[in-house]
Amino acid sequence: MTELQTPADPVRIGIVSISDRASTGVYQDQGLPALQDWLTRALHNPIRFEPRLIPDEADTISATLIELVNAGCSLVLTTGGTGPAPRDVTPEATLAVADKVMPGFGEQMRQISLTFVPTAILSRQVAVIRGQSLIINLPGQPKAIAETLEGLKNPDGSQRVNGIFAAVPYCIDLIGGPYLETRDAVCKAFRPKSAVRPAR
Repeated sequence: MTELQTPADPVRIGIVSISDRASTGVYQDQGLPALQDWLTRALHNPIRFEPRLIPDEADTISATLIELVNAGCSLVLTTGGTGPAPRDVTPEATLAVADKVMPGFGEQMRQISLTFVPTAILSRQVAVIRGQSLIINLPGQPKAIAETLEGLKNPDGSQRVNGIFAAVPYCIDLIGGPYLETRDAVCKAFRPKSAVRPAR
């Protein structure tokens, strides 16, 4: 998939908002705009977004994730449906399509959120690999999405707690995906020196 990709080619990123009420028009979805805004600010790469707004139905979630992976999305981010309520089934639907589970992402997301609220321990976000794609469950609120992805900074702008996105580009390198370049002011990707390519 990636051998034919050039730096000018857009990377395909799936963004999935999972909400019964937003998907039926009861209220306006905020997850997709939040994901698209953050990724556009964070990445130098041209991006082709594949947005989906779907209900909290496990079969629908799993089918959507498989569809996006098969469509060539090297990264799929979901928002919503990760709490303990009966209708929150995003983690189960995500694990159902996994080749590998990446527990460190969920651990770090909860660690970041615990800085703000003790109820972060109720979050059940997971991250998995399917084929050459990384799938990550994110929180449902736009503010929490940004905090989780970029981490926490000190008043002087230095990084206090790493966000999870710092590890995403190298993870995608390792599974054979495209080379993602981040804007350091938003989120500085970490790679071993041997894996860093010259800046475009």
